[in-house]
Amino acid sequence: MNDTTLNYHLMHPGGDSMPGDPNAAFCLDGVYHLHYILGHPAKGGYSFSFVHVTSPDMLHWTWQTTKLQPAFTGHGMFSGTGFLTKEGLPAVIYHGQSSGRNQIAIAKDRQLSAWNKPYPVAVKTADGGEAKIDHWDPDCFLLGDTYYGISGGINPPLYKSKDLQDWTLVGDFLQHELPDTTIGEDISCPNFFKLGNKWMLLCISHPLGCRYYIGDWDAKAEQFVPSKQGRMNWRRDEQAVFGVTERTDFFAPESVLTPDSRRVMWAWLTSVGPAGALLNKTIQSLPRELSLPDDGVLRIKPLRELEAQRFDPVTLADVTIANPLTGHRARVPVSDGSALQRIARLDGDAFELRITISREQAARKLFGFILFSDGKGGGLPIMLRPENGTLRVGTTEAPFAVADLPAGEAVELRIFIDNFLVEVFANDRQAVLAAHLDSRGTGLDAFTVGVPTTIAKLEMWKLKPTNQGFLDAQVKRIWEPETP
Repeated sequence: MNDTTLNYHLMHPGGDSMPGDPNAAFCLDGVYHLHYILGHPAKGGYSFSFVHVTSPDMLHWTWQTTKLQPAFTGHGMFSGTGFLTKEGLPAVIYHGQSSGRNQIAIAKDRQLSAWNKPYPVAVKTADGGEAKIDHWDPDCFLLGDTYYGISGGINPPLYKSKDLQDWTLVGDFLQHELPDTTIGEDISCPNFFKLGNKWMLLCISHPLGCRYYIGDWDAKAEQFVPSKQGRMNWRRDEQAVFGVTERTDFFAPESVLTPDSRRVMWAWLTSVGPAGALLNKTIQSLPRELSLPDDGVLRIKPLRELEAQRFDPVTLADVTIANPLTGHRARVPVSDGSALQRIARLDGDAFELRITISREQAARKLFGFILFSDGKGGGLPIMLRPENGTLRVGTTEAPFAVADLPAGEAVELRIFIDNFLVEVFANDRQAVLAAHLDSRGTGLDAFTVGVPTTIAKLEMWKLKPTNQGFLDAQVKRIWEPETP
């Protein structure tokens, strides 16, 4: 297995390619379908297709023949989403490369074995004239007997139809923008759906990466009324403050509703890793389950089907990190191996760790762990920072404060290691990813500042690979589009 092959993340089997946006996800008759963009050489330059993969569980993927490609559509395919028609047929809405329009294609069956020819979305004003709108990353959703479409960009427009043919401009999709968005951000790769008792717009802004809005649908005004924005992408120390691929590790989201009503999302892991080393690898994030309980705080959980991949469990209880760093000259992240305490050895490249620390032990503590530790300070740090309320993974910092947890709730970190890729979930309230491409040690080390810290429980599992379909597709290459 080569150095870039992943065990249970979905990645393209055909070598370098970009963009790699996930698109058009469905669950149809017990089968999950996902598409992602594949850039490839074509007559006259470069073009884009939707590669089609299927799975029984969103982990074990099989590559299918690529049907949605320029040889069929007549244009390249940029981002959009999937939806079901009133008749129950899967359909995709997307931007047609160089067509100047968003496009709709409707499948001929629920296996996605054949598609009807796509046609452009022609939006008119109420008086029948052509609507002057930008055509860009679209979304389509059905409310009652009315289809609504969003065209991405700054201040995206909303249009509606009863039949997916005749579209009328409604107006601005957003009733207002929020104060914590930056002028210059757009709404692209939009995906709008009901979540709990609210509505969620999952999207990106190109310069700042994956984000979401939570709010309400005003049926009378036919507008989305956002009340909160959250981010899913944060910059690393070495990244720019603003700019596509300059600080967008977590990008271009897509989601699907499972038969048991879970909302599951993926995102393209664009520039994660030093110097854009993974930019062309077309790697998708772990599937994340999204939910919104009554407290209004978004929950982000790793896909529960991952638990079926566990084997060789190890459990350690009441592990005390006994040699705290003290004094004002103590340096964190730790560069001195003598300040680290070895907890475990991780022999292999596919693991899940679950670390539980009581609220009392975690409160006001600067402490953390080093993955891939060489015992000399090298490796990937994961730490909780009480002074600024963040979870730090590598050099990426995301909002997460122990003090914000309900009284008595223990800190729980779930860490997924897949070769060089790491995703960390904190109390189902935050998720952060990192890549560690350096030569790696096998140690799991820990450190604490000021006083000892006791880990109530450390659970470790190896994870069985789910990548046989990837390995098969490297050889059979059934997914390759026609390239005249």
